[in-house]
Amino acid sequence: MNSSPPHVAAQLAHTSATLAPALSGAAKIITAVLTGRTLDAALADPILAGELSGTLRAAVMDLAYATLRSFGRGDFFLAQLMTKPIADVHIRCLLLVALARLEARPEQAYVIVDQAVTAAAGIAAGNYKGLVNGVLRNFLRQKDSLLTRAKINLAAHWQHPDWWITRVKKDHPPHWQAILAANNTHPPMTLRVNCRRVTSADFSDQLNAAGLQAHAEGSVGWRLEKPLPVAQIPGFAQGLCSVQDAGAQRAAQLLDVSAGQRVLDACAAPGGKAAHLLESADIHLLALDSDPVRTARIAENVSRLGLKADNIVIRTGDAALPGTWWDGQPFDRILADVPCSASGVVRRHPDAKWLRRATDIEGFVRTQARIIDALWQTLAPGGKMLYATCSVFNAENDAQVAAFISRHSNARRLPMNAAPFMQLLPTADHDGFFYALLQKI
Repeated sequence: MNSSPPHVAAQLAHTSATLAPALSGAAKIITAVLTGRTLDAALADPILAGELSGTLRAAVMDLAYATLRSFGRGDFFLAQLMTKPIADVHIRCLLLVALARLEARPEQAYVIVDQAVTAAAGIAAGNYKGLVNGVLRNFLRQKDSLLTRAKINLAAHWQHPDWWITRVKKDHPPHWQAILAANNTHPPMTLRVNCRRVTSADFSDQLNAAGLQAHAEGSVGWRLEKPLPVAQIPGFAQGLCSVQDAGAQRAAQLLDVSAGQRVLDACAAPGGKAAHLLESADIHLLALDSDPVRTARIAENVSRLGLKADNIVIRTGDAALPGTWWDGQPFDRILADVPCSASGVVRRHPDAKWLRRATDIEGFVRTQARIIDALWQTLAPGGKMLYATCSVFNAENDAQVAAFISRHSNARRLPMNAAPFMQLLPTADHDGFFYALLQKI
């Protein structure tokens, strides 16, 4: 590149130590995602992200999330700017990260291009520096034309795969645009007060004393105006609260547990809903999950919150195979928070939009049916099972429940605010969730 113009020289000097490493780090993470890893797994990989800490780690995470949220646009721009696909996937991902940054920070265009070329010097022996420079400069020259073309390309405009857009349009005709738009935003950060240790009002006072603005969400929820690290949340380390989306907090409330009941949380990890159930009443809870690593986090959450260890048994097992973990004593309440597409929480997991395939939904539907059919055997007559997903796809939600009812003559729906189910769509206040309450008759 040519030497920096004087008016940006100071800015380059300030950012060169941070932006190039951040672009490079984010490109590694995106490369891992596009080759099959989840974003969470890539960020937790000690080889990929082990050297990242503090400000650099935060910058890499911010760039990675932003790139995946806008991947449909970046992929479209590259297809327009390149005559043939880029052979090196790492360079392609660096360009995707840089393009996302250029759209988010147009006032830093020269700096971003400069630092992307610097990052390219550390990839493939620097053989792609000229290509990175040329592609990004062409993007800036053609930006107005590219943005116009992006408006008429579904994946580029809505930043979702075509099949995803089609399914949301079919399932939610009046709201599909709002759902897709919400999926591209930053999610809210909501706290759940541990009412075993502090009242909601007193906890609100602690937030105010710390200078944190928050809005009430339900009886024990407080949505922060600005997200922040948990280490900065008053009382978090002492177990006064948990981070849990307002939509997820509905589960414990809808299950309506009371003292002495035997309760099963069938897909419990990492333990947010299980802890909320224990905070709600003196129940006897079996918290079950098939993933031993994630199951360990249930105990960590329960311990931090100071909940009674005698009230919970934590076990690793397949919810669809009760014979491997059930003692034969029926449960009064079951929370069936089943595996799903996570289409309602995709703004927290933007990689899911691009890793999922349309055919995956059929697999989730089959798994969900196996689980709830098996769990139904363990529910006491008169007992209630709350079917829950973090999906907005009808096949996983109302259609799944309707099929279950048709298979089980001893099952009936219990109304929720005069409706047969509760479908929460993603908004500024909460993520997308589905709930249906079933009673064994």
